[in-house]
Amino acid sequence: MKKNEASITSLISAYARVYHAQNEPSPIFSDFAAGKLFTDEEYRNIGDYIAGGVDFFAPELKETGASRDEIISHIVKNDLAPTPVCRAAYCEEALKTAVRTGTEQYVILGAGLDTFAFRNPEFLARHKVYEVDHPLTQADKRKRLSRAGFEESENHIFVPADLEKGELASALEAAGFDRRKKTFFSLLGVSYYIGKSETADFLRALSSLSSDGSTLLFDYASAGIFLSDVPRVTRMLGMAKAGGEEMRSSYDYFSMEQLLSDAGFLVYELLTPRDIEKRFIQGKVKDMRAFENINYIQAVKKAY
Repeated sequence: MKKNEASITSLISAYARVYHAQNEPSPIFSDFAAGKLFTDEEYRNIGDYIAGGVDFFAPELKETGASRDEIISHIVKNDLAPTPVCRAAYCEEALKTAVRTGTEQYVILGAGLDTFAFRNPEFLARHKVYEVDHPLTQADKRKRLSRAGFEESENHIFVPADLEKGELASALEAAGFDRRKKTFFSLLGVSYYIGKSETADFLRALSSLSSDGSTLLFDYASAGIFLSDVPRVTRMLGMAKAGGEEMRSSYDYFSMEQLLSDAGFLVYELLTPRDIEKRFIQGKVKDMRAFENINYIQAVKKAY
């Protein structure tokens, strides 16, 4: 999983959420808080970095003489924003439903630059939010939060842990996590980068932490993604590899369902790209499409 201080994937995802919120009349997901995690110079530099990739992302725009802002808008809307904004909207929608049915804790796995705790003070007043990430990644985020003037709450708990070393359970419980309480776990933008055996081990570890009725929500790549000839899919794979975070895993639905079942989870809902498009994009954002080969899945810990 992510080990460097501020992974390019995490930075670009946060930038895409901010840019989308600032530039769409009816944003799918409004994450204005994430903008405060960048300095003005850093935000501008990321925009320059994206615009500088026009030959990779959209060479046709270069030929038309498009401006920097037009290039960034096109790349964000087409390549960078669809997955981060739609999966965030789905996750927080599902979390609200889970809370109405008794969920008491929220665990954000591979939290990156997630800003949920700072956008939802009412939730935080009643429930604990645990952010789990690699120690270096989390230290970088906390520096950004401090620089931006965000105040940390006792119910907002940072849990530094190297998930690849099996530190999740011990780290969470040392931070006050109560495995007897109904919990919502989110794992966004992570499953692509870990192997299938690691995923199976991780799901079993989550199951051991989950009381009956707890929820796990994550995104994953469909089988066949690595053979895709869809231009933006091949660009996504190339960009991840170039950033040092090569995508490694994909699944057909039945394999994913079996992995979850073996770990003690039942599939509650699956959203395919077509479902995502209908639910979050159509009628809201012009010229955006749900990403091919990317699915969202919600599973519930089953009682035995």
